[in-house]
Amino acid sequence: MSIAESLFSDSFVGRLASLASENAHRYQTNSPFPSIYFDNFLPVEVVDAVLRDFPEPKRLSWTEFADKNQSKLAFDLAEKLPSSIREVLFFLNSRPMLQFLEELTGIKDIIPDPYFVGGGLHQIERGGYLEVHADFNRHQKLKLDRRLNLLLYLNQDWKEEYGGHFELWNREMTASVTKILPVFNRCAVFTTSSFSYHGHPTPLACPPGRTRKSLATYYYSNGRPEEEARDSHD
Repeated sequence: MSIAESLFSDSFVGRLASLASENAHRYQTNSPFPSIYFDNFLPVEVVDAVLRDFPEPKRLSWTEFADKNQSKLAFDLAEKLPSSIREVLFFLNSRPMLQFLEELTGIKDIIPDPYFVGGGLHQIERGGYLEVHADFNRHQKLKLDRRLNLLLYLNQDWKEEYGGHFELWNREMTASVTKILPVFNRCAVFTTSSFSYHGHPTPLACPPGRTRKSLATYYYSNGRPEEEARDSHD
């Protein structure tokens, strides 16, 4: 069975529908802001293929972000990626996925981003980090409001001592409330606002040669609740 056949199968799409309905209340009432993670999210053969084809740091023209706020690599040109990764990214922007996200989050009329601005592939090497922050809240090209982040982790046999936890912080930015270890085939979803502070501020302590790998897709709407945003910001 191909990757697309696995992802668009009645059994997997039905599983997504069940996950959404069973976890909607937990997602929408979670602290410090609406969020959740799922283990064993995609069919294992699909994620195995994505990890197998995931480009190492020197095998792709990654965009490097290195400043006081972050040290990471990113790549958002889906057309340049191996077909396995491209098919998963396209599925994450497909109708079954949008229906899953709308049911889970309660946000209606979700719009995907075909440009994968800020998303796509992320990779962090030993010593890398991402300071606690709130994401940009407007898609400047599409003129839409950013509402959701989805992160799919691709790190097999990832140990607690390697760090790289995805941390959700309180509105005052004084404490980490939730820490999510970025283990293989774990998917984190959270509502994006001007106050959804998150990151992994502790430098990565994985062995040399290992990296923290993930796929990231972001979702939008035309308008948003006034209480969720300040003015447009990066």
